[in-house]
Amino acid sequence: MLALAARAPQEMDLVLSPVVLRLPPATQLSDAAFFELCQANPQFRLERDSDYNLIIMPPAYPDASEDGSEVNYQLKHWNKTQAPVAGHAYESSAGFVLPNGAVRSPDIAWLSRAARTMAQQAGGFLAICPEFVVEIRSPSDRLATLQAKMEEYLANGAQLGFLLDVEAETAYIYRPGQAVELVQGYGQELSGEPVLPGFRLDLRPLRRAA
Repeated sequence: MLALAARAPQEMDLVLSPVVLRLPPATQLSDAAFFELCQANPQFRLERDSDYNLIIMPPAYPDASEDGSEVNYQLKHWNKTQAPVAGHAYESSAGFVLPNGAVRSPDIAWLSRAARTMAQQAGGFLAICPEFVVEIRSPSDRLATLQAKMEEYLANGAQLGFLLDVEAETAYIYRPGQAVELVQGYGQELSGEPVLPGFRLDLRPLRRAA
């Protein structure tokens, strides 16, 4: 099984943005082979785009990781209150094979119980697009790249998406068939209706200390 050679720590520090490895058609990896590659190289955050190119993403910045933990905490707390109809909340280590063939790992994802029951395994991943996704911008992320990823989620079945640019205290809300809603200022909440009934993401804990 192909494995990626680990770089020295000082070399890793120089990788500030995702690296795309473009593979010839004859060497493109199946879902199962890509899952094995991810398992063999846990030091890397890997995705695959719809053209089967491999994407190596830098480690999350500490602040972005903390923000993801906060969002996941709020989502899981809401999810527990929905018993017995609770769904499944995932953090960034989960991979999903989208209908277009891409393998994505949103920072936060959620599937209803019914959708999770119908989802098939695809080489260790779930072959389904999450109904709700959150991406949190790190300093290494280009906003346009994340916006394109959010559009990809919608095109593949997502019903709600939040793109959070915490440094700018800006949120982008994505819903199918609607213009992207821009929310500025983190002294408020974002509604998860109707996909997540009663869920409101409190943005105030994400605000940076002065």
